[in-house]
Amino acid sequence: MQVLSVTPEIFPLIKTGGLADVTGALPIALAGKGVAMRTLIPGYPQVMAAFKKKKAVYQYPLLQGGKASIHAVQIAGLDLFVLDAPHLFDRPGGPYGNATGADWPDNWRRFAALSQVGGDIAGGAISGYQPDIVHAHDWQSAMALAYMRYGKAVGVPSLITVHNLAFQGQFGAGIFGELGLPGVAMALDGVEYYGGVGYLKAGLQAAWAITTVSPTYAQEIRSPEFGMGLDGLINMRAIDLHGIVNGIDVDIWNPETDKHLVANYSAETLAARAKNRKAVEDRFNLESDDSPIVCVVSRLTWQKGMDILAAVVDGIVAAGARLAILGSGDAGLEGALLAAAARHRGRIGVVVGYDEALSHIMQGGCDAIVIPSRFEPCGLTQLYGLRYGCVPVVARTGGLADTIIDANEAAISAGVATGFQFAPNNGGALVHAIHRLVSAHANPAVWSSIQRQGMKADVSWDRSAEKYVELYRLLLSKRVA
Repeated sequence: MQVLSVTPEIFPLIKTGGLADVTGALPIALAGKGVAMRTLIPGYPQVMAAFKKKKAVYQYPLLQGGKASIHAVQIAGLDLFVLDAPHLFDRPGGPYGNATGADWPDNWRRFAALSQVGGDIAGGAISGYQPDIVHAHDWQSAMALAYMRYGKAVGVPSLITVHNLAFQGQFGAGIFGELGLPGVAMALDGVEYYGGVGYLKAGLQAAWAITTVSPTYAQEIRSPEFGMGLDGLINMRAIDLHGIVNGIDVDIWNPETDKHLVANYSAETLAARAKNRKAVEDRFNLESDDSPIVCVVSRLTWQKGMDILAAVVDGIVAAGARLAILGSGDAGLEGALLAAAARHRGRIGVVVGYDEALSHIMQGGCDAIVIPSRFEPCGLTQLYGLRYGCVPVVARTGGLADTIIDANEAAISAGVATGFQFAPNNGGALVHAIHRLVSAHANPAVWSSIQRQGMKADVSWDRSAEKYVELYRLLLSKRVA
């Protein structure tokens, strides 16, 4: 089975968040299950620099304002189609904005081009390659399904995975004339959205199937609270909606072999975590004692609930925990957390920024990781925590609720607890969860049981990949029918 994946990010080439981890790991997980996935990605500078031999398999004299070409390459075990369009993607900064964080004003054009190419490939543009299915990810590639619907690939099955419904790609109606779509597409059942053009909305409308990255999130987005204005459309498509939990790359995230760690360990050698714990204490200038270290590895944003955390850090310290925080984002939240660290020297440490190696050490040395997200489609951080014996403390929402078994009295007695859930998502409930954590941590037998149970959890892509294969087969059967 040939599947074309269309995505704006893929690990290890270009990453801003969990989307890249998913699109990088899924093709490898599917390879052993009879699915050959090729991924179309933009030719950002770091992507173009990753391969030397550049022979185009397809060329565009004019694509959204300039020349472009498609290159078929293999990088890091991934089969890729790279869209080389220098006028759109050869620029400094991140994939969506400049070095100051401001979005590129032509993002509508950049990702229309990516989507148009996805639709062209689906329609047989590249000699010798015809995908059986097209799998798009988030708003940046959602329009590929619209180009398919209104083009040559109307009969090719498609699905879209929503990694975060909050980001929708909404633009003014004035861009429609430059998208290359027929006039009939500018309609309620097409790409029109509140008088403008909605990229994600268009993909949700055109897709044969819709997936989210957890079963709970699939249900949450059917409500006005989580539906972000799209709940009406999603409910209309409810029969085609599927929730499939993400996995993680268990070769990269493996405490027994992780080269970022000071000391490697397994569920049978948890005592070796002490060296990583000491490294965390040193890096975050924390006092060395027996109290649990609770870490945060996150974007510092409202969605991630970092304002909830910032408001109760005094209560967390009073409960008997230390905090190690790694992240960046909202300037006000950065300042609030740095001020908290100044108030509680030795009890709270903050590193502003993103540091992949440090994030591994924190998972390998901290006792717990707190994730107070207001909504979380899946979440990968808690899966890393399970894998590393860094016990997750999570808000009861989305994929967090699906992947963590709360350490209530019954679950502890049965030996199945893997972390701590809290609800409602407010400061009081979070502090109460920290009190529960501190109490459990004071009982070595209970704590090690929670750690080991989490480390036993299957957080790999295997089961999730099987569910994608089942869905692909279902879509193919609809095509035949």
